[in-house]
Amino acid sequence: MVQSLRHRGPDDEGFFFWPEVQNGGSGQVWVALGHRRLAIIDLAGGKQPMSNEDGTVWVIFNGEIYNFRALRADLEKTGHRFRSRSDTEVLVHLYEELGPEMLRELNGMFAFALWDCRESRLLVARDRCGEKPLFYWHHAHGLAFASELKALLQVPGIPREVDPLAIDLFLTYQYIPHPYTIYRGIRKLPPGHFLCWKEGWVESGAYWNPHFQTEVEYQPDKAREELRELLTDAVRIRLESDVPLGAFLSGGIDSTIIVGLMQRQSREPVRTFSIGFPVPEYDETHYAREAASFVGTVHREYRVQPDAVAILPKLIWHYDEPFADSSAIPTWYLAEKTRQHVTVALTGDGGDELFAGYPRYHAVRLGQWMDKLPESVRQFLTGPLLEILPRSARFKSPWRRLRRFLEQLRLPPLDRYLQWIGIFPDNLRQQLYTRKLLDQLESVPGYRAGFFLEEAFERVAGRDLVTAIMLVDLLTYLPCDLMTKVDIASMAHSLECRQPFLDPRVVEFAAALPLEAKLRGFHGKRLLKETFADLLPPKIRRRGKMGFGVPLDSWLRGPLLPLVEQVVAGPRAMARGIFRPQVVRQLIQEHVEERRDHSYRLWALLVLELWLQQWIDGQMDRLPSIGSSPEKR
Repeated sequence: MVQSLRHRGPDDEGFFFWPEVQNGGSGQVWVALGHRRLAIIDLAGGKQPMSNEDGTVWVIFNGEIYNFRALRADLEKTGHRFRSRSDTEVLVHLYEELGPEMLRELNGMFAFALWDCRESRLLVARDRCGEKPLFYWHHAHGLAFASELKALLQVPGIPREVDPLAIDLFLTYQYIPHPYTIYRGIRKLPPGHFLCWKEGWVESGAYWNPHFQTEVEYQPDKAREELRELLTDAVRIRLESDVPLGAFLSGGIDSTIIVGLMQRQSREPVRTFSIGFPVPEYDETHYAREAASFVGTVHREYRVQPDAVAILPKLIWHYDEPFADSSAIPTWYLAEKTRQHVTVALTGDGGDELFAGYPRYHAVRLGQWMDKLPESVRQFLTGPLLEILPRSARFKSPWRRLRRFLEQLRLPPLDRYLQWIGIFPDNLRQQLYTRKLLDQLESVPGYRAGFFLEEAFERVAGRDLVTAIMLVDLLTYLPCDLMTKVDIASMAHSLECRQPFLDPRVVEFAAALPLEAKLRGFHGKRLLKETFADLLPPKIRRRGKMGFGVPLDSWLRGPLLPLVEQVVAGPRAMARGIFRPQVVRQLIQEHVEERRDHSYRLWALLVLELWLQQWIDGQMDRLPSIGSSPEKR
């Protein structure tokens, strides 16, 4: 298990067994903890697993505890003795003091497991926003857990049966939401949750339940002052490192603010990194260059020609389960280049969800307004007007976006939003699936793919619709897509990424703000831009959201088309009995002939089939080449 995670921790490894096996004996071991270390703080003294003074509490830990210095000072006042400078050691002493209640005191990104020898209790926990992953398998004989699925797959007897619900969820969201994984019986621990194991019994629950229903009165001057203070401190505590540190800089508002705050608190120029592509619609490097010049960083810019065919096997292997966010490709390249110079990088992730940065929030607001129109007008918009609008096969075409908006206008708001953000809408999934798969889905009482958004929506009841949708994204899309993408792509290159916007103080502050603080007309990030105007060059302050992507639509009509035809419509895929061959071929044909843009759908089908070939057909846990047979692998 530990060897399969070497990329996450290339610097060291360690093990703990309880009861300890003496003199090479073969006594029964109840607990085994294994760890791979990426050394960031206290390079010499931070070896894991780590214990308290008398060896009765042991921990393995992935991530960083950003407030560890303040926690350590308080613990030393109560008599705890420390042997290292590591943030890891704070965990064992804090547990001695507070038990599982310790989780409420932690400001960090983390997944950790802590064994209490006296209580014979294992505590497993994950950070509030899902920055670090944690998978587990609870079965009749015990509990196994790991930071990546590939480590769990080393456990003898672990199930490798594909969950049909996971396939449906994946083709809906482009990721598999917690607590599901692609394997039946293996689960993801949700963000902000803990799991306790004792004598075979497992208790799990949430330790972070912010009052998302609460909205504060907006006082602009006070809000700007508080946001400046909170985000500045969130950046400050994330600069702690004994290894080289830098930042991703896209030239967007969020990353520019983070880099500006880093530079204000650094004695030397901050090292920043951006990546560009030879397609102008997807290239932000000129904005990053301008931001770096304005803030005063030492900036490195890389221009790459993405090779999707070459990189796909690596992505399939590292992501462990189907994951179809194509921005994993530029994130992979950026992490690879950045790691050549630094070991830690700060990012701007989270700013869009907290401060209304995505254009889709404008669509939600516009949909609200249109819901108030007379029925006759709405019938015209969703009927005759829709019929005469031109179809566009270009992903970024305004005609395509307008059609997607109008096509779902008659649905209830949350269903409408799911259709806007989803990959395969409900009706197309029904056409795509074979009767066998439909029967499997229908055999689960009450199941529908929208449950994931619905459960999150219930947590934000009482807020205005746009704010509620933003908070739903914070609870769903951010941990399951964005944090998964960044964690896997960065850790594949032994690079640690830190997200100041996801400091729990910043999250709770932003979540309580009314919509007027974030969205003015169709311009988002109002408070953010006003608060940090001194850090934003005028062009960046006025620019719209570009997104971090690749030209999938043209790739899938060009260099990737032979691979799609070979893999997605190939005999091996068709023999699985999951999808109707004629529907798959129709999707490919409509896309090639530019009648429809099915780029994200074909990409998801390609990722799924390559994953099945790599991890199921060959029972693989090593990296193959595309097109190789299970026998050769």
